[in-house]
Amino acid sequence: MTGRAPEMAHIARMARDAIEEWLNDYDGYRGTIVFTDENAERARSSPMVPLAPAETTRQEPSMESFLETDRLLLRRFTPHDVDNLVELDSDPEVMRFINGGRPTPREEIEDDVLPAFLAYYERFASYGFWAAEEKATGEFLGWFHFRPAKGAPPGEIELGYRLRKAAWGKGYATEGSRALIEKGFTDLRVERVVANTMVVNVASRHVMEKAGLKFVRIFYQEWPDKIEGDEEGDVEYALLRSDWERRT
Repeated sequence: MTGRAPEMAHIARMARDAIEEWLNDYDGYRGTIVFTDENAERARSSPMVPLAPAETTRQEPSMESFLETDRLLLRRFTPHDVDNLVELDSDPEVMRFINGGRPTPREEIEDDVLPAFLAYYERFASYGFWAAEEKATGEFLGWFHFRPAKGAPPGEIELGYRLRKAAWGKGYATEGSRALIEKGFTDLRVERVVANTMVVNVASRHVMEKAGLKFVRIFYQEWPDKIEGDEEGDVEYALLRSDWERRT
């Protein structure tokens, strides 16, 4: 991978202290496989990453690649991804299990979400939020994350994704999740991969199972947005390195 432009790194360093707590808390999702915001305090006073207008939402092949599968390219986000994220979060179906279907304002993506994604790369070399593209077309499909959750024990990594509705039902979520899990166990010395979602989010639970994760527990916690079915709680799925090695 090549380094980001010096001005981007400088701005990320300037913003780091201001957004540190929010970045640790930010999930951008409810649970891990389909997402919701915990309404953590945002750092709107932090220096903004300059977001140059993109001529197209399709990225150039030279963008920093993190992982490839048969059909997917996972790469670092760039300041040019604002429109991609706005479009993704504008679909009520995508946001259904996140906040009940409310779109994320463009200002929030520009000021909070995308700077947080970019700042992650300053903190972790191999963890963070990764833009997902269809290799055959270069089309932006959404994103995956693979990162340490706040308060997690050493070696435990949280898996999640958010994909456009047009990408649903094609196996992309399972394909990307399996690849991240394999990379975590083979290259990153991960000991446990964990994912969470709502009990009623059956589609996401199926993805977790197909990716090899096993049901651990049902748990309950407070969320800022009332979503149909949230009274049934959330589920945790996980996979240990030792269990993964026995299967491979």
